[in-house]
Order: sequence, then structure tokens, then C-alpha cells
Amino acid sequence: MTLAITILQLLCGLAVIVVVLFQSGKNSGLSASISGGAGDSFLARNKSKTLDAKLAKATKWIGALFIVLTLVLNILQ
Repeated sequence: MTLAITILQLLCGLAVIVVVLFQSGKNSGLSASISGGAGDSFLARNKSKTLDAKLAKATKWIGALFIVLTLVLNILQ
């Protein structure tokens, strides 16, 4: 049981790393707002459907699963 949870935790850790690396940096939107990107407000409506939003949601869920697996492993040992 402990070995299976440890393997799941390892896979979750690798998944978090991969998902975070696929996300674009938050500084990319900063330069557009300084230069007066007016199209940003129009595109903000569909922000929840973008790839970055999906990756951010995946990061939260995989991170939460990683924490739960860590707590379970701590309780088992």
C-alpha cells in the first residue's frame, strides 16, 4: 500500500512540474498592459477557456492531490 501511494505521489510531483513548466509567465501580460493593450478587456471574458486557465486549474488539483497523498503517507508511517 505504501509503495503504491509513493509511486502515485512521485507521478503527481512530476505532473506538477510539467504543468507548471507549460504555463506562460505572468509577466507576459504586464508589458501589454503598460503599452495600453485595449484588446485585453475584450479577451478577458474568455479567459477561463484559455490553455493557461486550464493549466492553472490542473496545477491546483494536482497540487492538492499531492498534498493529500503526502498526508496519507505520513499517517501510514
